[in-house]
Amino acid sequence: MSAPTSPLLFQPLKLRELTLKNRVVVSPMCMYSAQGGLANEFHLVHLGQFALGGAGLIFTEATAVTPEGRISPDDLGLWEDAQMIQLGHIADFVHKYGSKIGVQLAHAGRKASTYAPWKGRGWVPEAAGGWVVQGPDGNAYNDQLGAPHILSVEDLQGIVAAFASAAQRAQMAGMDAVEIHAAHGYLLHQFLSPLSNTRTDDYGGSFENRTRLLLEVVRAVHHVWPHHLPLFVRVSATDWVEGGWDLAQTTQLAKLLSYEGVEVLDVSTGGLSPAQQIEVGPAYQVPFAAHIRAEVSDLRVMTVGMIDTPQQAEAILEAGQADLIALARAMLRDPHWAQRAERELGLRPALPDAYGRAGW
Repeated sequence: MSAPTSPLLFQPLKLRELTLKNRVVVSPMCMYSAQGGLANEFHLVHLGQFALGGAGLIFTEATAVTPEGRISPDDLGLWEDAQMIQLGHIADFVHKYGSKIGVQLAHAGRKASTYAPWKGRGWVPEAAGGWVVQGPDGNAYNDQLGAPHILSVEDLQGIVAAFASAAQRAQMAGMDAVEIHAAHGYLLHQFLSPLSNTRTDDYGGSFENRTRLLLEVVRAVHHVWPHHLPLFVRVSATDWVEGGWDLAQTTQLAKLLSYEGVEVLDVSTGGLSPAQQIEVGPAYQVPFAAHIRAEVSDLRVMTVGMIDTPQQAEAILEAGQADLIALARAMLRDPHWAQRAERELGLRPALPDAYGRAGW
């Protein structure tokens, strides 16, 4: 009689030469707690607690590749070498406790220069530390945010180079994975969607043109990022707006990204337009991930969004709908979610020595 297999959620997963001890991923979450793009003690404690709690992979918040690419003045950055130091310290801590860590590289585009949620709403003016935002065209996200500077082709070349430079710094800081943020209405998503990209040059119009900037970023990052470590891309599978970016285009893009060497597609939705009509519910984004996983067999898929219980997560994996489960609010509520999930799924969690007396 064969021994029972452990739950899929706690079976190791190899991504290139990187092995995750489980499929539990801490999703990137903006904390609005940095100064000048620099990580500090808050980030060490915030990210480090998830390693103590047993997560397999932990992502930093959206980390800007240029100062103008920050969502808010309080975001992390990797546009200069000084910003590597504390991130390297955090990576060392995470590794010490058996987890892996990745950085999400981002440019907010026309959704930049906003207040942290508890500080205000809308655009932070230049006099208060904000900046002129950038975008594919001159249309603002909404009437509370500034009209963007239209990025020239030369500007775009600089942004592509900034993503590559940030990826090199991530490697030097000891990161195990890089995720390119092309979702939630930020710059790369803005170029993908016909709702936010009305350009008439080589970066607008057709599907080929609208995906050009993202593919250029992926190639530039792939060129400098170690090939034995995985490259993730986060996408919004739909804008939830008629005539916008949708699942069919996402599936077509996923095939291109797989060809370009992307290992994992992180599938979210929305964020591009205030007109979005999202059908929210438990695990509501999983069907999008499942569709892509079925259509693009050589691409790993991560799902996210209102997945709260270990039973939900395990069922998604058992159904073949995703390879990795990303958690956000659930992790904020319980940084030891992974260890609790092990217990609920019939395993005995391996606790850090200092926590051993807690028992299970």
